Amino acid sequence: MERGELAERLAGLRVGAPGNGTVVEEAEPGRFMASFARAVSDGGNIFLSNPSWRSGERASLRGLAGKAPCGERGWLMIPSGGAGGGLKFARHDGRTVSAAVSGFCRHFGMERVNAVCVLPLHHVSGFMAWMRCALTGGVFLPWSWKEAQAGRFPADRPADCCLSLVPTQLQRLLSSGEAVAWLRTFRIVFVGGGPVWDGLIEKAARLGLPLCTSYGATETAAMVAALRPEQFLGGMRGCGSALPHARIEAADGVIRVSGESVFRGYFPAFQEERSWTTGDFGGFGPDGSLSILGRSDDVVVTGGQKVFPAEVEAALMLSGEFDDVAVVGLPDAEWGRVVVACHPAGPRSPGAERLREALSGLASFKHPKRYLPVSPWPRNPQGKIDRAELLRLAAGA
Repeated sequence: MERGELAERLAGLRVGAPGNGTVVEEAEPGRFMASFARAVSDGGNIFLSNPSWRSGERASLRGLAGKAPCGERGWLMIPSGGAGGGLKFARHDGRTVSAAVSGFCRHFGMERVNAVCVLPLHHVSGFMAWMRCALTGGVFLPWSWKEAQAGRFPADRPADCCLSLVPTQLQRLLSSGEAVAWLRTFRIVFVGGGPVWDGLIEKAARLGLPLCTSYGATETAAMVAALRPEQFLGGMRGCGSALPHARIEAADGVIRVSGESVFRGYFPAFQEERSWTTGDFGGFGPDGSLSILGRSDDVVVTGGQKVFPAEVEAALMLSGEFDDVAVVGLPDAEWGRVVVACHPAGPRSPGAERLREALSGLASFKHPKRYLPVSPWPRNPQGKIDRAELLRLAAGA
Protein backbone atom coordinates (compact mmCIF):
# COMPACT_ATOMS: atom_id res chain seq x y z
CA MET A 1 0.00 0.00 0.00
CA GLU A 2 1.42 3.38 -1.04
CA ARG A 3 1.69 6.24 1.45
CA GLY A 4 -1.14 8.21 -0.18
CA GLU A 5 -3.50 5.25 -0.05
CA LEU A 6 -2.66 4.57 3.59
CA ALA A 7 -3.30 8.22 4.44
CA GLU A 8 -6.62 8.17 2.60
CA ARG A 9 -7.80 5.06 4.42
CA LEU A 10 -6.76 6.36 7.81
CA ALA A 11 -8.44 9.71 7.28
CA GLY A 12 -11.80 8.25 6.26
CA LEU A 13 -14.45 6.23 8.04
CA ARG A 14 -13.34 2.72 8.77
CA VAL A 15 -15.65 -0.28 8.91
CA GLY A 16 -14.29 -3.81 8.86
CA ALA A 17 -15.53 -7.33 9.27
CA PRO A 18 -16.43 -8.70 12.71
CA GLY A 19 -14.40 -11.48 14.29
CA ASN A 20 -10.91 -11.72 15.67
CA GLY A 21 -8.81 -8.60 15.32
CA THR A 22 -5.53 -8.45 13.43
CA VAL A 23 -2.45 -8.29 15.65
CA VAL A 24 0.49 -6.28 14.31
CA GLU A 25 3.60 -7.49 16.09
CA GLU A 26 6.90 -6.71 14.39
CA ALA A 27 10.10 -5.39 15.93
CA GLU A 28 11.69 -4.39 12.60
CA PRO A 29 10.15 -1.09 11.39
CA GLY A 30 9.88 -2.04 7.71
CA ARG A 31 7.99 -5.22 8.52
CA PHE A 32 5.81 -3.37 11.03
CA MET A 33 4.77 -0.77 8.45
CA ALA A 34 4.04 -3.41 5.82
CA SER A 35 2.04 -5.52 8.29
CA PHE A 36 0.05 -2.50 9.46
CA ALA A 37 -0.73 -1.43 5.88
CA ARG A 38 -2.01 -4.94 5.09
CA ALA A 39 -4.17 -4.92 8.22
CA VAL A 40 -5.70 -1.56 7.24
CA SER A 41 -6.46 -2.92 3.78
CA ASP A 42 -8.01 -6.15 5.11
CA GLY A 43 -10.41 -4.45 7.53
CA GLY A 44 -11.37 -5.20 11.09
CA ASN A 45 -9.93 -4.21 14.43
CA ILE A 46 -6.15 -3.74 14.58
CA PHE A 47 -4.11 -4.36 17.74
CA LEU A 48 -0.55 -3.09 18.05
CA SER A 49 1.50 -5.57 20.05
CA ASN A 50 4.86 -5.28 21.80
CA PRO A 51 7.20 -8.05 20.53
CA SER A 52 8.84 -8.26 23.96
CA TRP A 53 5.61 -9.18 25.76
CA ARG A 54 5.63 -12.44 27.69
CA SER A 55 3.04 -15.18 27.98
CA GLY A 56 0.77 -13.25 30.37
CA GLU A 57 0.41 -10.21 28.11
CA ARG A 58 -0.02 -12.39 25.03
CA ALA A 59 -2.78 -14.37 26.72
CA SER A 60 -4.56 -11.12 27.65
CA LEU A 61 -4.29 -9.92 24.06
CA ARG A 62 -5.71 -13.17 22.66
CA GLY A 63 -8.62 -12.89 25.07
CA LEU A 64 -9.37 -9.31 24.01
CA ALA A 65 -8.91 -9.57 20.26
CA GLY A 66 -12.22 -11.28 19.50
CA LYS A 67 -14.42 -9.44 21.99
CA ALA A 68 -16.04 -6.82 19.77
CA PRO A 69 -16.73 -6.34 16.05
CA CYS A 70 -15.12 -3.48 14.18
CA GLY A 71 -17.12 -0.29 13.79
CA GLU A 72 -16.52 3.10 12.24
CA ARG A 73 -14.86 4.45 15.38
CA GLY A 74 -12.16 3.11 17.66
CA TRP A 75 -10.80 0.28 15.50
CA LEU A 76 -7.10 0.90 16.17
CA MET A 77 -5.96 -0.47 19.55
CA ILE A 78 -2.73 1.04 20.90
CA PRO A 79 -1.32 -0.55 24.08
CA SER A 80 -1.32 1.61 27.18
CA GLY A 81 0.23 0.08 30.26
CA GLY A 82 -1.01 2.83 32.59
CA ALA A 83 0.64 3.66 35.90
CA GLY A 84 -0.15 0.29 37.42
CA GLY A 85 1.43 -1.71 34.64
CA GLY A 86 -1.77 -3.56 33.63
CA LEU A 87 -2.34 -4.22 29.92
CA LYS A 88 -4.96 -1.95 28.33
CA PHE A 89 -5.68 -0.89 24.75
CA ALA A 90 -6.73 2.67 23.94
CA ARG A 91 -9.17 2.76 21.01
CA HIS A 92 -8.17 5.12 18.20
CA ASP A 93 -9.10 5.47 14.55
CA GLY A 94 -8.43 7.61 11.49
CA ARG A 95 -10.16 10.63 13.00
CA THR A 96 -8.21 10.66 16.26
CA VAL A 97 -4.91 10.14 14.44
CA SER A 98 -5.68 12.76 11.77
CA ALA A 99 -6.75 15.31 14.40
CA ALA A 100 -3.48 14.81 16.29
CA VAL A 101 -1.40 15.21 13.12
CA SER A 102 -3.31 18.32 12.04
CA GLY A 103 -2.91 19.97 15.44
CA PHE A 104 0.80 19.11 15.48
CA CYS A 105 1.35 20.70 12.07
CA ARG A 106 -0.50 23.88 12.98
CA HIS A 107 1.33 24.24 16.30
CA PHE A 108 4.76 23.97 14.69
CA GLY A 109 3.93 25.65 11.38
CA MET A 110 4.65 22.59 9.22
CA GLU A 111 2.99 21.47 6.02
CA ARG A 112 5.15 18.38 5.64
CA VAL A 113 6.75 16.46 8.49
CA ASN A 114 10.06 14.61 8.07
CA ALA A 115 11.36 12.45 10.92
CA VAL A 116 14.13 10.14 12.06
CA CYS A 117 12.63 7.62 14.49
CA VAL A 118 14.55 5.60 17.10
CA LEU A 119 11.40 4.62 19.04
CA PRO A 120 9.44 1.38 18.50
CA LEU A 121 6.42 1.68 16.22
CA HIS A 122 4.11 -0.30 18.48
CA HIS A 123 4.41 2.54 21.01
CA VAL A 124 2.31 5.67 20.49
CA SER A 125 5.38 7.96 20.26
CA GLY A 126 6.96 5.96 17.44
CA PHE A 127 3.64 5.23 15.74
CA MET A 128 2.57 8.89 15.68
CA ALA A 129 6.00 9.97 14.38
CA TRP A 130 5.30 7.69 11.41
CA MET A 131 1.71 8.90 11.02
CA ARG A 132 2.80 12.58 10.91
CA CYS A 133 5.06 11.76 7.99
CA ALA A 134 2.57 9.43 6.27
CA LEU A 135 -0.36 11.85 6.45
CA THR A 136 1.65 14.88 5.27
CA GLY A 137 3.71 13.19 2.56
CA GLY A 138 6.97 13.56 4.47
CA VAL A 139 10.01 11.31 4.78
CA PHE A 140 10.03 8.79 7.62
CA LEU A 141 13.42 7.24 8.40
CA PRO A 142 13.45 4.51 11.08
CA TRP A 143 16.82 4.11 12.78
CA SER A 144 18.16 1.72 15.39
CA TRP A 145 18.62 3.26 18.84
CA LYS A 146 21.63 0.99 19.36
CA GLU A 147 23.21 2.45 16.24
CA ALA A 148 22.54 6.02 17.37
CA GLN A 149 23.87 5.31 20.87
CA ALA A 150 27.05 3.89 19.31
CA GLY A 151 27.55 7.09 17.31
CA ARG A 152 26.38 5.76 13.95
CA PHE A 153 23.82 8.13 12.45
CA PRO A 154 21.87 8.10 9.16
CA ALA A 155 23.86 9.90 6.48
CA ASP A 156 21.03 10.65 4.05
CA ARG A 157 18.02 12.48 5.48
CA PRO A 158 16.10 15.69 4.83
CA ALA A 159 17.60 18.82 6.36
CA ASP A 160 14.24 19.85 7.86
CA CYS A 161 13.83 16.84 10.13
CA CYS A 162 12.44 15.99 13.59
CA LEU A 163 13.63 13.46 16.16
CA SER A 164 11.79 12.05 19.20
CA LEU A 165 13.65 10.83 22.29
CA VAL A 166 12.82 9.78 25.84
CA PRO A 167 14.79 11.50 28.63
CA THR A 168 17.19 8.61 29.24
CA GLN A 169 18.07 8.53 25.53
CA LEU A 170 18.76 12.27 25.50
CA GLN A 171 20.93 11.91 28.60
CA ARG A 172 23.09 9.26 26.94
CA LEU A 173 23.49 11.22 23.71
CA LEU A 174 24.57 14.36 25.57
CA SER A 175 27.66 12.51 26.82
CA SER A 176 29.05 12.43 23.25
CA GLY A 177 30.24 15.52 21.39
CA GLU A 178 29.54 13.81 18.08
CA ALA A 179 25.98 13.02 19.14
CA VAL A 180 25.43 16.60 20.34
CA ALA A 181 26.57 17.90 16.95
CA TRP A 182 24.10 15.50 15.30
CA LEU A 183 21.24 16.68 17.54
CA ARG A 184 21.92 20.30 16.56
CA THR A 185 21.16 19.47 12.92
CA PHE A 186 17.49 18.72 13.61
CA ARG A 187 14.65 21.20 13.27
CA ILE A 188 13.12 19.88 16.50
CA VAL A 189 14.27 17.32 19.08
CA PHE A 190 11.20 16.19 21.01
CA VAL A 191 11.68 14.80 24.50
CA GLY A 192 8.86 13.11 26.38
CA GLY A 193 7.55 9.75 27.53
CA GLY A 194 8.75 10.31 31.09
CA PRO A 195 9.72 13.04 33.57
CA VAL A 196 12.55 15.30 32.38
CA TRP A 197 14.80 16.54 35.17
CA ASP A 198 16.05 20.13 35.36
CA GLY A 199 19.74 19.29 35.02
CA LEU A 200 19.14 17.52 31.72
CA ILE A 201 17.02 20.40 30.40
CA GLU A 202 19.56 23.04 31.34
CA LYS A 203 22.44 21.07 29.84
CA ALA A 204 20.52 20.83 26.55
CA ALA A 205 19.88 24.58 26.69
CA ARG A 206 23.58 25.36 27.27
CA LEU A 207 24.43 23.21 24.27
CA GLY A 208 21.94 25.12 22.12
CA LEU A 209 19.79 22.14 21.18
CA PRO A 210 16.42 22.79 19.47
CA LEU A 211 14.58 20.95 22.23
CA CYS A 212 10.82 20.60 22.59
CA THR A 213 9.50 19.36 25.91
CA SER A 214 5.95 18.09 25.55
CA TYR A 215 3.02 16.42 27.26
CA GLY A 216 0.77 13.70 25.92
CA ALA A 217 -0.30 10.10 26.31
CA THR A 218 -1.42 7.04 24.39
CA GLU A 219 -4.98 8.10 25.20
CA THR A 220 -4.51 11.47 23.41
CA ALA A 221 -2.66 10.13 20.33
CA ALA A 222 0.64 11.50 21.68
CA MET A 223 1.39 15.15 22.38
CA VAL A 224 -1.32 17.68 23.25
CA ALA A 225 1.00 20.36 24.67
CA ALA A 226 4.46 21.32 23.47
CA LEU A 227 7.12 23.97 23.96
CA ARG A 228 8.49 25.24 20.64
CA PRO A 229 12.31 25.16 20.28
CA GLU A 230 12.56 28.95 20.00
CA GLN A 231 10.66 29.27 23.28
CA PHE A 232 12.95 26.73 24.93
CA LEU A 233 16.13 28.45 23.75
CA GLY A 234 14.61 31.76 24.85
CA GLY A 235 14.44 30.51 28.44
CA MET A 236 10.83 29.28 28.69
CA ARG A 237 10.30 25.99 30.52
CA GLY A 238 7.55 23.45 31.08
CA CYS A 239 5.53 21.59 28.47
CA GLY A 240 4.37 24.66 26.54
CA SER A 241 0.86 25.54 25.47
CA ALA A 242 -1.94 23.28 24.25
CA LEU A 243 -1.85 22.25 20.60
CA PRO A 244 -4.72 23.66 18.48
CA HIS A 245 -6.67 20.39 18.44
CA ALA A 246 -6.68 20.00 22.23
CA ARG A 247 -8.16 21.73 25.24
CA ILE A 248 -6.33 21.23 28.52
CA GLU A 249 -7.81 22.10 31.91
CA ALA A 250 -6.43 21.70 35.42
CA ALA A 251 -9.53 21.41 37.59
CA ASP A 252 -8.44 21.04 41.24
CA GLY A 253 -4.92 20.45 39.90
CA VAL A 254 -5.82 17.33 37.90
CA ILE A 255 -5.20 17.52 34.15
CA ARG A 256 -8.17 16.95 31.83
CA VAL A 257 -7.78 16.80 28.04
CA SER A 258 -10.60 17.31 25.52
CA GLY A 259 -10.58 17.18 21.73
CA GLU A 260 -10.90 14.96 18.67
CA SER A 261 -7.62 13.13 19.27
CA VAL A 262 -8.85 11.73 22.61
CA PHE A 263 -9.28 7.95 22.53
CA ARG A 264 -12.64 6.18 22.20
CA GLY A 265 -12.30 4.21 25.43
CA TYR A 266 -10.37 1.16 26.59
CA PHE A 267 -11.24 -1.82 24.40
CA PRO A 268 -13.73 -3.49 24.46
CA ALA A 269 -15.55 -0.56 26.09
CA PHE A 270 -16.43 2.42 23.87
CA GLN A 271 -16.98 6.06 24.77
CA GLU A 272 -18.43 8.91 22.72
CA GLU A 273 -17.18 11.61 25.07
CA ARG A 274 -14.15 13.43 23.70
CA SER A 275 -12.54 14.18 27.05
CA TRP A 276 -10.31 12.30 29.46
CA THR A 277 -9.23 12.91 33.05
CA THR A 278 -5.58 11.91 33.05
CA GLY A 279 -4.69 11.34 36.69
CA ASP A 280 -1.74 13.74 36.34
CA PHE A 281 -1.36 16.72 38.66
CA GLY A 282 -0.27 20.01 37.11
CA GLY A 283 -1.29 23.44 35.89
CA PHE A 284 -0.42 26.42 33.70
CA GLY A 285 2.10 29.06 34.78
CA PRO A 286 1.88 32.83 34.15
CA ASP A 287 3.63 32.35 30.80
CA GLY A 288 0.96 29.87 29.66
CA SER A 289 3.24 26.84 29.82
CA LEU A 290 1.91 23.59 31.26
CA SER A 291 3.82 22.03 34.16
CA ILE A 292 3.29 18.47 35.39
CA LEU A 293 3.90 17.64 39.05
CA GLY A 294 3.29 13.89 38.86
CA ARG A 295 0.58 11.25 38.85
CA SER A 296 -2.13 11.20 41.47
CA ASP A 297 -1.82 7.42 41.84
CA ASP A 298 1.95 7.69 42.42
CA VAL A 299 1.68 10.16 45.31
CA VAL A 300 3.32 8.90 48.51
CA VAL A 301 1.55 9.93 51.72
CA THR A 302 4.06 9.77 54.56
CA GLY A 303 3.13 10.97 58.02
CA GLY A 304 0.14 12.78 56.49
CA GLN A 305 2.33 14.70 54.00
CA LYS A 306 2.03 14.26 50.21
CA VAL A 307 5.19 13.60 48.21
CA PHE A 308 5.27 13.67 44.40
CA PRO A 309 7.87 11.13 43.24
CA ALA A 310 8.72 13.13 40.09
CA GLU A 311 9.86 16.11 42.20
CA VAL A 312 12.19 13.97 44.29
CA GLU A 313 13.45 12.05 41.25
CA ALA A 314 14.36 15.31 39.51
CA ALA A 315 16.40 16.44 42.54
CA LEU A 316 18.17 13.09 42.78
CA MET A 317 19.12 13.13 39.10
CA LEU A 318 20.75 16.54 39.67
CA SER A 319 23.16 14.90 42.11
CA GLY A 320 24.91 13.10 39.27
CA GLU A 321 24.89 9.93 41.36
CA PHE A 322 22.34 8.06 39.24
CA ASP A 323 21.91 7.00 35.63
CA ASP A 324 18.31 6.20 36.53
CA VAL A 325 16.19 6.51 39.67
CA ALA A 326 12.55 6.08 40.71
CA VAL A 327 10.88 7.01 43.98
CA VAL A 328 8.18 4.84 45.56
CA GLY A 329 6.43 4.57 48.91
CA LEU A 330 6.87 1.42 50.98
CA PRO A 331 4.75 0.46 54.02
CA ASP A 332 6.06 1.63 57.38
CA ALA A 333 4.64 0.99 60.86
CA GLU A 334 5.39 4.52 62.10
CA TRP A 335 4.78 6.76 59.08
CA GLY A 336 2.27 4.71 57.07
CA ARG A 337 4.63 4.86 54.10
CA VAL A 338 8.21 6.00 53.72
CA VAL A 339 9.90 7.52 50.67
CA VAL A 340 12.34 5.09 49.07
CA ALA A 341 14.63 5.86 46.12
CA CYS A 342 15.19 2.84 43.88
CA HIS A 343 18.03 2.71 41.37
CA PRO A 344 19.60 0.09 39.09
CA ALA A 345 21.91 -2.21 41.02
CA GLY A 346 25.59 -1.57 40.38
CA PRO A 347 29.05 -1.79 41.93
CA ARG A 348 28.91 1.64 43.58
CA SER A 349 26.58 3.14 46.17
CA PRO A 350 25.43 6.77 45.74
CA GLY A 351 27.52 9.34 47.60
CA ALA A 352 25.81 10.74 50.70
CA GLU A 353 27.26 14.25 50.48
CA ARG A 354 26.13 14.88 46.91
CA LEU A 355 22.69 13.49 47.74
CA ARG A 356 22.30 15.86 50.69
CA GLU A 357 23.28 18.80 48.50
CA ALA A 358 20.85 17.82 45.73
CA LEU A 359 17.96 17.39 48.19
CA SER A 360 18.67 20.56 50.19
CA GLY A 361 15.93 22.50 48.42
CA LEU A 362 13.21 19.99 49.37
CA ALA A 363 11.36 19.68 52.67
CA SER A 364 12.86 16.98 54.88
CA PHE A 365 9.77 14.75 54.68
CA LYS A 366 10.41 14.42 50.93
CA HIS A 367 13.93 13.05 51.44
CA PRO A 368 14.27 9.30 50.79
CA LYS A 369 14.67 7.26 53.94
CA ARG A 370 16.31 4.43 51.98
CA TYR A 371 18.29 4.00 48.76
CA LEU A 372 17.54 0.63 47.27
CA PRO A 373 19.49 -1.06 44.41
CA VAL A 374 17.10 -3.03 42.19
CA SER A 375 17.77 -5.72 39.60
CA PRO A 376 16.40 -6.20 37.00
CA TRP A 377 15.50 -2.56 36.44
CA PRO A 378 11.85 -2.33 35.24
CA ARG A 379 12.02 0.63 32.85
CA ASN A 380 11.01 0.03 29.23
CA PRO A 381 12.70 1.57 26.14
CA GLN A 382 10.08 4.37 26.11
CA GLY A 383 11.23 5.58 29.51
CA LYS A 384 8.22 4.28 31.44
CA ILE A 385 8.67 2.66 34.82
CA ASP A 386 6.56 -0.40 35.53
CA ARG A 387 5.74 0.81 39.03
CA ALA A 388 3.81 -2.31 39.98
CA GLU A 389 6.86 -4.43 39.20
CA LEU A 390 9.20 -1.94 40.89
CA LEU A 391 7.10 -2.03 44.07
CA ARG A 392 7.13 -5.81 44.00
CA LEU A 393 10.92 -5.90 43.66
CA ALA A 394 11.42 -3.19 46.30
CA ALA A 395 9.10 -4.85 48.80
CA GLY A 396 11.01 -8.11 48.47
CA ALA A 397 14.45 -6.54 48.80
